[in-house]
Amino acid sequence: MANKFHVRSNSFPSGSHPNTSKVEEELNKLKTWETTSTSTLNSIGTGLSLLSDLHICLEDILNMTSTQKLISNHQGEKCIQELLEGSVRILDICDITRDNMLQIKENVQALHSALRRRKGDSSIERIVAEYNFFSKKMKKNAKKLMTCLKQMESKFGVSPVLDKDQQLVSLVRVLREVIAMNMSIFRSLLAFLTVPAPKSKPTKWLSKLMQKGVITCEENTENSNELQCVEASLSSLLSEGSNVGKMEAATERLEALENGIENIENGLESVFRRMVKTRACLLNIMTQ
Repeated sequence: MANKFHVRSNSFPSGSHPNTSKVEEELNKLKTWETTSTSTLNSIGTGLSLLSDLHICLEDILNMTSTQKLISNHQGEKCIQELLEGSVRILDICDITRDNMLQIKENVQALHSALRRRKGDSSIERIVAEYNFFSKKMKKNAKKLMTCLKQMESKFGVSPVLDKDQQLVSLVRVLREVIAMNMSIFRSLLAFLTVPAPKSKPTKWLSKLMQKGVITCEENTENSNELQCVEASLSSLLSEGSNVGKMEAATERLEALENGIENIENGLESVFRRMVKTRACLLNIMTQ
């Protein structure tokens, strides 16, 4: 995943800017996370936590007098303007993603509550159909955000640093790396949300592909996409009937999904607050 970002580097120029070593350390933690992450909410939540720590280190750099003078003296350069635009765009994506996760949580909780109340009830088919309708809409919105990210990636990091000041070069690289890491983690979350849904017709819900999905969730729970496991379980519930075993399986997976979503919500809230502070620091520097 990290190789898709042409703005990445393995290290920063030694001593070129104070405190970049702290940011580099946090970036390396996130790069390690990228190579070992799985398509689960628990793994993505870990990435968000690391991202929040990264922004804390970045704030320390932006609050330094030397950094503020450096940016103020070069704020007319395209690379600085590009960073400002990148920071606000990734902030917007984070804010929209927060709203989407809230809607997902509300719908998952409603489904979970409805299934608990109507064990064996014929209305289960209608309840699941309502959830699937929302799920389809949610995935469509997530795909739109992924398109926005791709467009941002294609344009980000292309403006050259014309000034040869090594501190400026180092600072621009740091900020580009941080924004690129934000894009990487949000792409992971959006990819999780856009997991393929089962076919809409009940007679086809037990296709070989979906049967394989059910088995995967049962045999490898820790590394399985919680959303996919829920959809596979709901598919099995409708196609094979709402017996006790199927109901319990659906309930357990919904609980796992709810817990994972709450973890992601907390992570997004923390990252959003840090992004707002980072953005405020940049704007304050530019208006000095």
